[in-house]
Amino acid sequence: MLKIAYHRLYAHPLPAGHRFPMLKYELIPEQLLHEGTIREDNLFAPAPLTEEIILATHDNAYWQQLKDLTLPLKEQRRIGFPLTAQLVEREIRIAQGTIDGASFAQQHGIAFNVAGGTHHAGSNWGEGFCLLNDQAIAANYLLNKGLAKRILIIDLDVHQGNGTAQIFAKEPRVFTFSMHGDKNFPFRKEQSDLDIALADGTGDEEFLDRLKTALIEVFGQHQPDFVFYLSGVDVLASDKLGKLALSKKACKERDQLVFEACLQHQVPVQVSMGGGYSEDIKVIVDTHCNTFRLAADLFV
Repeated sequence: MLKIAYHRLYAHPLPAGHRFPMLKYELIPEQLLHEGTIREDNLFAPAPLTEEIILATHDNAYWQQLKDLTLPLKEQRRIGFPLTAQLVEREIRIAQGTIDGASFAQQHGIAFNVAGGTHHAGSNWGEGFCLLNDQAIAANYLLNKGLAKRILIIDLDVHQGNGTAQIFAKEPRVFTFSMHGDKNFPFRKEQSDLDIALADGTGDEEFLDRLKTALIEVFGQHQPDFVFYLSGVDVLASDKLGKLALSKKACKERDQLVFEACLQHQVPVQVSMGGGYSEDIKVIVDTHCNTFRLAADLFV
């Protein structure tokens, strides 16, 4: 059964000026339910994450500043949101949803988090709308519990997964692969195990060709027994922030390449949705929904 983490807090705790890009977190499950791709029993609401699990990935001093709402204003500006208790709760529920999703993926082959992909959060910083790194937290959880031995993180959001790269820089059991816009945020990149930096305006054919080659390389080199996939749709040509030029069709083909590689190698995959900032919210939602639709077709 396809299991999908979704909580009402995914969409609602933000100031008015930040709400537009967050609407998708409500609209994605609504659309999938409306069209019959999923049923209500496919959705689950994650509980708050425990402090012990957070501290296996993030520094204690940073976490205490988040929890106590004492993070300096300079660091809040780096995140891009004013710090509130509701926002912190949102982040810890997102991270728990990714952990739960990893467990469901091991049972069913694949699982989703409607939110997540908070890949700019490093061990002791937040950045780019990310406070806690959900897939890094979940990867460490699997390793620490002996539930996985070799993890591959595939990050195809248009922005480099700098926080993920920093967290796992000295962890050989986790291979970080980021394919992203070279001239896009973050402007100071960290070093992933494999970085593919794309020029502004990169289109469908080049993107897909480079991804095909990279997937053969990373699966062959690392031989993972679990995959985390960040499937941001800010790679679209219509995206306000992305600077790449992918079509919706190519975005779906991108997801298919990742899913088919996981199926070929018989490796479960947890998917977090990442960014998307096109002017038309329908484009964002439909492109994200394509990822769920494809999984429903392939993972049966």
